[in-house]
Amino acid sequence: MTRPAHRAARRPFRWPALAFLAPLLVYLLLFYAYPLYRNIELSLHDYTPRAFIQGDPEFTGLENYVKILADDAFLSALGNTALFTLGSIAAQYALGLALAVFFHRSFRLSAVLRAMFLVPWLLPLIVSASTWSWMLNSEHGIVNAALQAFGIGQINWLTSPDTSLLAVTIANIWLGIPFNLVILYAGLQNIPATLYEAAGLDGANGWQRFWSITFPLLRPVSAITLLLGLIYTLKVVDIIWIMTRGGPADASTTLAIWSYREAFGTGQPDFSPAAAVGNLLILIAFAAGLLYVRLQRETP
Repeated sequence: MTRPAHRAARRPFRWPALAFLAPLLVYLLLFYAYPLYRNIELSLHDYTPRAFIQGDPEFTGLENYVKILADDAFLSALGNTALFTLGSIAAQYALGLALAVFFHRSFRLSAVLRAMFLVPWLLPLIVSASTWSWMLNSEHGIVNAALQAFGIGQINWLTSPDTSLLAVTIANIWLGIPFNLVILYAGLQNIPATLYEAAGLDGANGWQRFWSITFPLLRPVSAITLLLGLIYTLKVVDIIWIMTRGGPADASTTLAIWSYREAFGTGQPDFSPAAAVGNLLILIAFAAGLLYVRLQRETP
């Protein structure tokens, strides 16, 4: 069977469509593809400050990856990254969802209170980190002062290996709650009110309506919220660096902090291992993205 002439005819090239796509393609190439290529190149060579100036780095292959994987600090940084990331996104999501459900009900000052919850998201990170450093100060911090009012002794939040990771995690949770609140609240707006009315007529209480209607219908929004939270939290540097610089004794050193410290934090930059650590973070984020796509395809 021969195809109709209008189908067999070759379609003209759509220059207007390419013109609209061109800015996006240029943006992706300049700010995603090229930096990724440079990061891979850095990790496969021995880039020193001299090599940057002269442009003759020695090719080392996978030596930098072997070096960081064999380093004693790797497993510690990996474990800290897992605890910091999973703890942050779990608490941010739970608290953000609770607040979104709370604000979903119309009441006076609802809009004002929602705007106030966005303040941590709007503040510069250096201001937020500095504020938390002051609040968690062992001797003069407001947190210890409040705990002492209840008979709890002094806690060295930022200077003890037992609590430093918890301290930076708490600060990061506070910063991420507004993002989860905004996204989940927008998702709640798309759930038809008639479903809640029908469930109420069937005798379902508030908890039953949440588990039967709200939570299932929020799954697509929840998935993208958790994915974005994971990617953002994996690369957090400023909060941890300002509050603890990864210490004491590497107790709050994550992979992102390790990469930053290797490149800029010691005064003797070692760019190639830093790039290798950064590429491991990219692989973790890429794996999370693939998992998200897989789950989305399996979701009916």
